[in-house]
Amino acid sequence: MSARAMPSSSTRRPAKGVSSVDSMRSAKPATRKITGPFGLTSPKRQPSNGDAVFDAKAFLARAGLGKKIFNLKKNETAYAQGDAADSIFYVQKGRLRVTVTSANGKEATITLVGPGEFLGENCMVSAHPVRLATATAMIESALLRISKAEMTRALHEEPELSEMFVHFLLKRNARIQADLVDQLFNSSEKRLARILLLLAQFGKESKPDTVVPKISQELLAEMIGTTRSRVSFFMNRFRKLGFIEYDGEIRVHNTLLNIFLQE
Repeated sequence: MSARAMPSSSTRRPAKGVSSVDSMRSAKPATRKITGPFGLTSPKRQPSNGDAVFDAKAFLARAGLGKKIFNLKKNETAYAQGDAADSIFYVQKGRLRVTVTSANGKEATITLVGPGEFLGENCMVSAHPVRLATATAMIESALLRISKAEMTRALHEEPELSEMFVHFLLKRNARIQADLVDQLFNSSEKRLARILLLLAQFGKESKPDTVVPKISQELLAEMIGTTRSRVSFFMNRFRKLGFIEYDGEIRVHNTLLNIFLQE
């Protein structure tokens, strides 16, 4: 066979379905996401509560839907025994006294509540329709009133707030148990020392306030279950021993803890 009859390689058709490198590169844009170190992608934090990431402290600091800030003067009440239990309060500043009144008119102080604590939380954990106690401002105070519906929604949707609230409830429960043990087994002198230390916020993570808000000896006597004359006797004794100073206001020293070391 002659060379003229041989088919030329230059006249062969290219194989079908084979694309050039350039056409393969330009056929489809890359959709692969850029990864961080080690080729791992970090999960994106999902925003909540609108367009912003939820912040429990910010939630408890500002008014908004279902939330309102109340400013109370001394001796004004946040709520009274028998009022509708339809909201919970968060104390932003100040101090309040929670009391109950018996059918014959006798009043007793349950606890004192300060900044960073919730108030009237029973409406969240109880179906009782009315308040079982009265909350009265001891000094000028600011509270955030949160409707029960808004607080319920936030607790269900925001784990950070839910964790904070559960921590508060556990701490409050431990305080109630400690108060009961104190009332059953400690002397009135130790009960007074404990109340003063609690008012001065000893034992808290932050630096305690050594100055106790102005409080009457009658109220201290009511809280520890003794007479005013006994409170006056112990207060004078504490002052002579250098445990406290008071002249209109009470300044508590950590040496008052020595009362609990005595037999």
